[in-house]
Amino acid sequence: MSLRSPITTHVLDTSAGRPAAGVRVELEVETLGQFVHVASGTTNDDGRIGDLMTPGTLEAGVYRLTFGLADYWARRGIVGFYPEASIVFEVRDTAQHYHVPLLLNPFGYSTYRGS
Repeated sequence: MSLRSPITTHVLDTSAGRPAAGVRVELEVETLGQFVHVASGTTNDDGRIGDLMTPGTLEAGVYRLTFGLADYWARRGIVGFYPEASIVFEVRDTAQHYHVPLLLNPFGYSTYRGS
């Protein structure tokens, strides 16, 4: 059994070339056609959240990470186009670790399955 959160994230501000600290993130799971809160956190100085879930609690299903970007851009004095970004992904194998990074700039974002 892994001793780390089964779902982690990392936010990088590609416009500044650095981690995005202070981004609020909510993790939800789809239950009966609706997304239900699982956990939330704020990225640290390295742009990471490594403790969203207790190890061993991951269940198969569809999850959503929502990143609150409006406050992040406002703190930097930038007007961004996306006030938030949501990433929906599916967990099939609960023995695996799911790292879901977000790369962002004021007018776009991308993601990938990390390790």
